[in-house]
Amino acid sequence: MSKLFSKILEHRHHEAPSTFAPPQEQYPATISPRATETPVEHLSNNMDALTLQEITHMQLDQLEKHVIVGTGTFGKVYLVKHKVTGKYYAMKTLKKTEVVRLKQVEHINSEKSILTAIKHPFIVNLYRSFQDEKYLYMVMEYVIGGELFSHLRRAGRFNNDVTRFFAAEIVLALEYMHSLNIIYRDLKPENLLIDQQGHIKITDFGFAKKVEDRTWTLCGTPEYLAPEIIQSKGHGKAVDWWALGILIFEMLAGYPPFFDENPFGIYEKILGGRISFPSHFDPNAKDLIRKLLASDRTRRLGNLKGGAMDVKTHKWFKGVDFEALEQRRVPAPIIPEVDGEGDISYFEKYDDPVDNEPDMPGDPFKNLFKDF
Repeated sequence: MSKLFSKILEHRHHEAPSTFAPPQEQYPATISPRATETPVEHLSNNMDALTLQEITHMQLDQLEKHVIVGTGTFGKVYLVKHKVTGKYYAMKTLKKTEVVRLKQVEHINSEKSILTAIKHPFIVNLYRSFQDEKYLYMVMEYVIGGELFSHLRRAGRFNNDVTRFFAAEIVLALEYMHSLNIIYRDLKPENLLIDQQGHIKITDFGFAKKVEDRTWTLCGTPEYLAPEIIQSKGHGKAVDWWALGILIFEMLAGYPPFFDENPFGIYEKILGGRISFPSHFDPNAKDLIRKLLASDRTRRLGNLKGGAMDVKTHKWFKGVDFEALEQRRVPAPIIPEVDGEGDISYFEKYDDPVDNEPDMPGDPFKNLFKDF
């Protein structure tokens, strides 16, 4: 991989989670026993009775922060340990004043609402949500294997079989979300986690939106934006199939098909639509990518009359048992090697800055987050 590719990818990973989102901020966090809470509404279908009871009666002050395992545009994710059971969770923490200042109230409420409503084997589970005077909290399952991004950077690129496995699981998740009229809009290796058995878990639903037809909100990562988003034509489910084409290319090549040192250069190349395939690409993979990256969304695979089935029956997926895959009966190609449930070896370590902002009297923003 050239230095240019490496520079662009690392910048995307660490500094540019979204072109159209406000600049990344540092959000301190606290855990307060004075928090209000939202009862559990959505649980994994393989939740045992003990865990169900634990989740249902979970209190915020029972969760002990360990380390930050993720940062993003809108907050931080902590690895937390339940003081009574010793079980680990991931807790997304957002500072209310920053959410309001960055005009992300609608996005955050939408993320919580969507994660509460959905349940799928390849989508991260939201267990509880809380709020106190200063922060919003979303307690989710801890996906121990880290980001697909990290595994891809370590490998350089994935072979055809590994790429097909992950792509097929993502197809099933997109098919499920689209059946509920939910557009994900942020598909990229950084938002795909690997669980302990090696399966995909899609995370970060800050840009997800329930849309009956089209929406005009500008959001996403430059390399993954569909032409209709760049051109502000209004967009729908087709943007997720475009992003899948970008993702398959990046997994097979080690870099995205459209890249440049600045976003506007990327946009020009996306609108130009010229794709240069490395020589090692499987012919069927090239055919699928071309059909997913059709600039005309009315001709884009996944957005045609057959929907997701057109993608699942493409020649590149020949031999994939989608039913067994959805039941997690297909062995994964990458199994994380971990030392216990609280292992953080697949995550970067971040400092936890001290919050020096003075407390405000009362909670002026509580009514903005009634569902938390």
